[in-house]
Amino acid sequence: MKEYVVLIVGDADRWWTSMSDEERAAGYAVYGRFGEELEKRGHTVTGGAELHRTSTARTIRAGGGPVTEGPFAESAESVGGFYQVRTADLDDLMECCRMLAELGDGIEVRPVVTDEERAS
Repeated sequence: MKEYVVLIVGDADRWWTSMSDEERAAGYAVYGRFGEELEKRGHTVTGGAELHRTSTARTIRAGGGPVTEGPFAESAESVGGFYQVRTADLDDLMECCRMLAELGDGIEVRPVVTDEERAS
């Protein structure tokens, strides 16, 4: 089994600025089905969260400096949430992630560095 982080990348603020209550509810229902599908297929969600809008971010630039209000960079895309998933079948996990991508956001899946990998 390997651990992966599924990053949901896109215009996360659109969920709060341009989607109707009905569209948002339908989107959240897809996320619910995604979690159910992961479990049904033998993947284990070990963590994750939806993130607040980018305007709530606080940032410290590389190299230090003061804390500033807002995101690190003005961008059309940002991470709006994530899942941490343990699985033995990355290809099937990617197939499940198509459900989320169909909502209009990009999905990036990256392996988590293990202690053994860090030591090498």
